[in-house]
Parts: sequence; structure tokens; C-alpha cells
Amino acid sequence: MEPRMDYMKASPDALKAVLALEQFVSHEAGLDPKLLHLVKIRASQINGCAFCIDMHVKEARSHGLREQWIALIAAWRESPVFDARERAVLAWTDSLTNVAQAGASDADFEALRPHFSDDEIAKLTVAIGTINIWNRVAIAFRAQHPVDG
Repeated sequence: MEPRMDYMKASPDALKAVLALEQFVSHEAGLDPKLLHLVKIRASQINGCAFCIDMHVKEARSHGLREQWIALIAAWRESPVFDARERAVLAWTDSLTNVAQAGASDADFEALRPHFSDDEIAKLTVAIGTINIWNRVAIAFRAQHPVDG
């Protein structure tokens, strides 16, 4: 599969806007980096974005997250490796990434409440939206992940 176009060159202003969201979510929002890895990997799995899955799995590994924990994100409902806080984030990520089919369920939202403040929930929601933007851009323009040798 060949890339469709170089979106970075085609619209630097659009890229700059998405990068500003990424900067906020990843470096200024104060969210737990481990939770951001969950959000980025899970949304990318749901969306089928190979480029983003490859990048975020490698980032998670480089930050010392366990291989089993990373591998089981795809089957998080069936695995005991995730705690209640992580499960709440994964459910919210699933709900919002699949919003057209699932809506943003009250149950998934309420599961966040024991673990996060309103400010943190808002920031997690923006983080989920941000990775969904990246997934759509990468898929739309067929961004290619590197093939490890």
C-alpha cells in the first residue's frame, strides 16, 4: 500500500493544530503516561491504524511497560492484568472511539468517577479525541509504519 500524499507538506497549518492538541495531551495535561499509552494503543487497535499501533506499542515498551500488559490491551475485558482505573479508561476509550455505534454510555462515564476528577475526565476525553484524529489522518493518507528488520 502506497501513501496517498504527504499531508504534512500539503497542510502544515492543519498538522500544527493537531500537534498542539498532542502537545497538550501528552505534555501539559498532567495525565498519567501509562493511561495515555492505554488510550493511544486501544483507540488505534479499534480503528485498525497499523502506523499508530506500531508507534505507540514501541513507545510503551520504551517507557518500561510490560509486554504482557501491552499485548493484552486488545483483549482487556478478558484479562486480569488491568486494574479498575485502567479498565475505566479502556471502557471510555472504546465507547468514544465507537461513538457512532455505542454512544458515550452512562455506565462507561460513571466508571470513571471513582478514579478521576472532572478535570481529568475532560482531559482523558480530549486525549481519546486526539488519537482518533491521528488515526483518521494516518489511515486516510495511508501512513506507513517502518518494517523492523
